Amino acid sequence: MRAIKPLSALSFGVLALLVNPTPGMAHGKGIYDTEAEAQQRAAEIACTTVHENNGRWMPCADERQLHRQLRNNEALRHN
Repeated sequence: MRAIKPLSALSFGVLALLVNPTPGMAHGKGIYDTEAEAQQRAAEIACTTVHENNGRWMPCADERQLHRQLRNNEALRHN
C-alpha cells in the first residue's frame, strides 16, 4: 500500500473545506446570507444582535463577541 504524501493530504483537506456547502462552515462560527439566519443563530448562542460582514451576516455585535460567546457556550457544554 502506498503512503499518502503530506502535501496531497493537505491539498485534499483544503479542498474539502472550500467545497463544503454547509451554511456557516466557511467561517466555522456562522456566516449567513440573510440577517434572519444570523439572528436565529445569535439567539441560539445568547447574542442579542447581528452584524454585516462583506455583504453577509454574522451573529453578535462583532466577531470578537461572537468568538467569546462560542467559547463560553463550549465551556458550559463540557461542565
